[in-house]
Amino acid sequence: MSETAASAASPLSTATPIPTSASTSTSSSASASRSSSGTARGRRARVALRSVQVLLALFYGIASALPKLIAHPSASEGFDKMGWGSAGMYLIGVLELAGAIALLVPVLQSVAAMALGALMVGAFVVQVVVFDGQNAATPLILLIPLTLIAWARRRSTAELLRLLRRGA
Repeated sequence: MSETAASAASPLSTATPIPTSASTSTSSSASASRSSSGTARGRRARVALRSVQVLLALFYGIASALPKLIAHPSASEGFDKMGWGSAGMYLIGVLELAGAIALLVPVLQSVAAMALGALMVGAFVVQVVVFDGQNAATPLILLIPLTLIAWARRRSTAELLRLLRRGA
């Protein structure tokens, strides 16, 4: 067999294309566009999450805490029926307002979402036990975005712990 025939038959001697600058730039621009689209996707996700946080903060601050803090009759009736009276109503109103504000503070956002989530679990139990489940779906629905915020912003909890350790 001649050397040419042997090299043509050998699988190791098959010529592999050497990337030219055009193919290298094409592959690098493809990876750059993937990373920029990933960055854009990440940016959209952060903006969407922040929007949900702002909407929840507005809901808890205005629609939920405010009626309790001004002793609106709609809030007073419910707390009287539970037997908690105005002290319980004001306490829950203050907790909701504090949670609403904390949702907007970057280092507190995850802790605020967890605390408001715990409040919603309690609200669900109260709705089922005291009010026969009349509005029990509302706290469960609110628990979904709160859980998402707590998980997505979990690094802020670590940052808060670092700040607390540094101050102690």
